[in-house]
Amino acid sequence: MTTRRGFAIGAGAVAAGVVAAPAVGRSQTQKWRMVTSWPKRLPGPGMSAERIAERIRVLSAGRIEITVHAAGEVVPAFEVLDAVAGDVADIGHTAAFYWQGKMPAATFFTTVPGGLTPGEHVAWVDAGGGQVLWDELYAPFGVKPFMGGNTGVCMGGWFRREIRSLADLRGLKLRTLGLGGEVYRRLGATPQTTPPAEILVSLQSGVIDGAEFVGPGTDIALGLYRVAPLYYYPGFNKPNGTGECIVSLKTWNALSDELKAVIAHACAAEANYALAEMERLNAQALEVLVNEHKVKLVAFPEDLIVAARKQANEVVGELAGRNAITAKVYASYTAFRERTAPWSRISIESVLRARGT
Repeated sequence: MTTRRGFAIGAGAVAAGVVAAPAVGRSQTQKWRMVTSWPKRLPGPGMSAERIAERIRVLSAGRIEITVHAAGEVVPAFEVLDAVAGDVADIGHTAAFYWQGKMPAATFFTTVPGGLTPGEHVAWVDAGGGQVLWDELYAPFGVKPFMGGNTGVCMGGWFRREIRSLADLRGLKLRTLGLGGEVYRRLGATPQTTPPAEILVSLQSGVIDGAEFVGPGTDIALGLYRVAPLYYYPGFNKPNGTGECIVSLKTWNALSDELKAVIAHACAAEANYALAEMERLNAQALEVLVNEHKVKLVAFPEDLIVAARKQANEVVGELAGRNAITAKVYASYTAFRERTAPWSRISIESVLRARGT
């Protein structure tokens, strides 16, 4: 099976070919609208959307030009799926777990609490059967899904006051989404589905007491440290952060095989690049947050982690009984996690422990 590296190399080859391609007349250009769930040019997912649009333009030799719209410019952040499925837009950039109310299995294609790490998740989608299931899940909704970015390992959240024990979570209004939000609810917090662009204002006004979003490289751009200076880890709620690019099936099916390959290459190249870029940005932003903005990094108390692990297993396990397609995705995902866990422990975990820093 083709690897993500192969996709990236292939994308580079296509791009090289574009240089020698004949000019394409304006009459042949398709004008697409991309709607997103992100503030304009937000580091991480917002920039992934911009880069995908530009890659598609270059790789298609100008045959597809995409205008990128931030959340709220055309549709709200959480209506991207409906917009692409309903011909309001040709393409969207978002996160799959926003659609878990419509299709519970969608959350597996972003992240689940206690689930696959970024590398493991890419392996499942690209080489472990995940993409086939993703296509099957989304077909009834009229869209074709791709991995279109990754923000990497996420953080546990920003809090205005210290969490010394599990009991301190109880009653807190916390911006949190996906199954991680359900875990937080069972731990005693009250989840809030606040759009990314509204998180800071909600913290400032006291509408919420804390918020989890992504990781340092993206969170710093939202300015959450100004009002919630306690930054908790680990991100048990979201161990991965796959971005989703969705294309209208009506638009997709009308494309030539060549242009379909262009879309696939553009998304794959971005998923590969974004994960690398976020490793750099997260490390850089964490240093700035701690040294310049005096953010306090805090590990969640052990009793909270133990309780979260138990709740995560229950929450994810309950999905299997929702419907047939969810059961299929759950079985594939959990089987892959079981197969990769021993290797991850003796490779990544043990190497980090041996490295010491």
